[in-house]
Amino acid sequence: MKIAVISDIHANLQALEAVIDDIRETGADEVWCLGDAVGYGANPNEVLEILADTCSVCLIGNHDLAALGEIDVSIFSTSASEAALWTRRALTGQSTAFLSGLAGASGEREGIGLFHGSPRDPVWEYVLDGESAEECLSVQPTPIGLIGHSHLALYFTRADELSRITAEPAPQGTVLGLRRGQWLLNPGSVGQPRDGDPRAAWLELNTETMEARYRRSAYPIDLAAAAILEAGLPPNLADRLTTGH
Repeated sequence: MKIAVISDIHANLQALEAVIDDIRETGADEVWCLGDAVGYGANPNEVLEILADTCSVCLIGNHDLAALGEIDVSIFSTSASEAALWTRRALTGQSTAFLSGLAGASGEREGIGLFHGSPRDPVWEYVLDGESAEECLSVQPTPIGLIGHSHLALYFTRADELSRITAEPAPQGTVLGLRRGQWLLNPGSVGQPRDGDPRAAWLELNTETMEARYRRSAYPIDLAAAAILEAGLPPNLADRLTTGH
């Protein structure tokens, strides 16, 4: 089966539309979303409608929980807090029902672990280095785990329990063979990449060949940024889209 893995859309409609167009060209059988559909961006309802129609799996992320009022936004940065409160007001009843109906921040499908944050803490933990990845792989119940949250396209792997962790960024075109060892794969962010490449990031996973391919999709960043400004959201949320940081 060919799976498209997406994460951290953050209400960026233009980025999601571009990714969905590219996913359709690959002939993916399913789309899996690792959470944070909303927050930061200006089109939460449109994004949630697309995800509801497209995704076979959709996790809930910390920004989604904040939009539902289930997380105290005071723990967020100022701009993230403002965006969360704006999103909470902007959500339609249908969108709120969709988010409320999501099963949680972790799951498993086709023998692959799914986590918004990490296997240890599906809501909050950022897996950014080999040390944290090693601890996560030690508790991960499956050989392969998919994580989001950090907005960085990267991967962690070890051949066996005695091997060192390999931690690498995963730019466009990176291809991985997953038949051996343990893996944590982060597809990066569709709506707000932070690895220096402003294009929308996602991952193509083939469970027959056991290969993963990292992909990027160009989209009209100026339109997404303009929508943020027009909505009255913090301007830095628009500015960072152009830099990918």
